[in-house]
Amino acid sequence: MPVSIADYVAQVREQSIAGIDIPRRELERGLSTLVLNDDTLRRIGWAVRSHKPMMIHGESGNGKTTVAHNVGNIVGGTVLVPYAVEIVGQIVRVFDASKHEPVRDDADGDDIDALLRPRPDGRWVRVQRPVIWAGGELTRHSLELILDADTRLYEAPLQLKANGGTLIIDDLGRQQIPAVQLLNRWIVALESGADHLTLHTGQTVEVPFDVLLVFSTNLPPESLADEAFLRRIRHKIEIGNPSNEEFREIFKRVSEAKKVAYDDRGLAYPIQERYIKRNRPLRANHPRDICEQILDVAGFLGTEPALSKELIDRACESYFVEL
Repeated sequence: MPVSIADYVAQVREQSIAGIDIPRRELERGLSTLVLNDDTLRRIGWAVRSHKPMMIHGESGNGKTTVAHNVGNIVGGTVLVPYAVEIVGQIVRVFDASKHEPVRDDADGDDIDALLRPRPDGRWVRVQRPVIWAGGELTRHSLELILDADTRLYEAPLQLKANGGTLIIDDLGRQQIPAVQLLNRWIVALESGADHLTLHTGQTVEVPFDVLLVFSTNLPPESLADEAFLRRIRHKIEIGNPSNEEFREIFKRVSEAKKVAYDDRGLAYPIQERYIKRNRPLRANHPRDICEQILDVAGFLGTEPALSKELIDRACESYFVEL
């Protein structure tokens, strides 16, 4: 059975992401897996605490998508999501098993106390606060109500499924829908906290827009939207190339995780030969990719994976495109 739109609106307001106070310790813990400079970490922390839209931008390969996902997971907690909502006589399916992660309700269980407690309303599902991701496959239809001709039921758009959580638009500017249209689609919602959806009957309905909206792009922000829209995205955070020290720390962490024997002298060789001499910028994803190449080469040769000159040369020769 669907819930009424009035009950849905009331529930979204009660569990609004805007009402979540995230302690600084939680922010720092959630970002601790990232190797970023202090200024960037502080700016991310401010943006998350503000609950306002943010745009993470910078060169490809420096971890923008990872940062965006970490931001979504920092909020934490659970929310109630209805299986479906009734809107002016039409039924809209909201719960999506591919995007919502159900959690065990406190009232569940086999003990006597659990059995005596009132059962929860079966029209709702308790889930982890949503962290919904959309990349280059995003289309205009993903943002609107979609009517199933066979069942006559509507499928909720991404932003409705993300209510109470985080909506990540990754690789902005590469979608099938032009970035300007995508941004303009939400320009009113960002101001008012309400989205407007159109039924097949032509009726327009107002629904909550209660999401932490995170854009990620490797394109310059000014090339994606005009000043009026960029002003509504309060936080613009650049994820730049790692410094030598940050690159070394990333390499050390990745090597340990992937069981590639690490030493600073071994890393000094590729930095000198593959980066400095070739005027190649450091990228945060290179340590992971090079370590995986080393594992492939070492496995084929039957040797222990390590930052040896031979393995590094063979890994880099098959990874980098030399101009």
